[in-house]
Amino acid sequence: MMSLKLSVAAALIVIGVSAAHAQDSDDLGLLRSAAIAGDARAQFTLASRYYRGLGVQQDYEQAVELYRQGADQGFAPAQVRLGQMYEHGLGLAQSYGRAMTLYRMAAVQGDPQAQYDLAMLYETGKGGREDYAQALEWFRKAAEQGEPDAEEEVGYFYQRGFLGARDYQQAQAWYKRAAEHDCANAQNQLGYMVQLGLGVSQDYVQALDWYYKAAAQGNPNAQENIGYMYQHGLGVEVDYLEAQNWFYKAAGQGNSNAENQLGYLYQYGLGVPQDFVQALAWYRMAADQDNKTAMDNLATVSAILKSGEPGVWDSANAAVQRAAEMQAARRVRIANLQRQIIDLESDAQREESLAADLSESNPQAVKGTNALGPLGALQLRKEANHFRAEAARLRGELAGLNVLSAAAGSAQ
Repeated sequence: MMSLKLSVAAALIVIGVSAAHAQDSDDLGLLRSAAIAGDARAQFTLASRYYRGLGVQQDYEQAVELYRQGADQGFAPAQVRLGQMYEHGLGLAQSYGRAMTLYRMAAVQGDPQAQYDLAMLYETGKGGREDYAQALEWFRKAAEQGEPDAEEEVGYFYQRGFLGARDYQQAQAWYKRAAEHDCANAQNQLGYMVQLGLGVSQDYVQALDWYYKAAAQGNPNAQENIGYMYQHGLGVEVDYLEAQNWFYKAAGQGNSNAENQLGYLYQYGLGVPQDFVQALAWYRMAADQDNKTAMDNLATVSAILKSGEPGVWDSANAAVQRAAEMQAARRVRIANLQRQIIDLESDAQREESLAADLSESNPQAVKGTNALGPLGALQLRKEANHFRAEAARLRGELAGLNVLSAAAGSAQ
């Protein structure tokens, strides 16, 4: 009887999976038909399937073609994504100039993602030269539409005084706007400002409160900052084990300051047995990311090991090199997953926004958006769910990579 029940359950699972595949095939068929008919939304959505490899084989070339078709119709989301592919060299020869052109075309239409991406090119100088005035102008445009990362960037410009005197009050105001929109970087910056007393009274307890909020979202800088507070007893009692715990969380995401701090704990035996090999390993990992303090610490510990018993340095250095290479590979994978998750969530929001446009307006009156028909909004919401499901799957994979314990971090 039990085997029969199991067989029936297995059959139901197979039927459910088959039905899901059949439905997805129908969805793709509808998108293809609408894309061929010239519907810019369908072209964008189908391109995103190829870009992600969702329900189809990942194919950047096909994605580029479909995004270009939408971009040529003046469809801002397609212009943004095509610009991102040029910026990062995905399926195309990298070209910051072409990325900037596409971002600008979408930005003047009021697209906040395009405004943010354009501002980033100006801030970093990748578009030709650094231009903080242009960067701030476009960050503001995106921020005024409630784009959290842009709000945080505006705050950062005021904090650093990129266009004049530092203005900590303005910085805090923008950071608080971003923090209210759950921007973890802004929450971390608010913690940093109150920790140091920048424009406000110094308050370690309040700083920790902001750091915890950011850390709850997985922000590695906030995790490292919490570890530092415990290491030095700022607002809390000194607790090296708790500090180590938070440093491991941050180092698990490749935070070089946390890696350096772990090396320091091992070098001086703070909360852990003194271990120069472990110290060497963590300093090497941080130094590989150009952390200047870690480079100095690495030189110091290397000299100590080289002056010891013959053979100790060679065996330690070989083990450390393997550990550093493994950590570097983890960092790359983590960065890729984080970027994919951000993009997938952005795509889901895009699809929801496009669906809302179709629901609230006459599709016939919107250029290049009439081929999806009366079920267009429903179809786009289905696509949003596809992207969210994939983002959730990748978050599970990322969570496994982010977990780094003392045992896992050992340079054995």
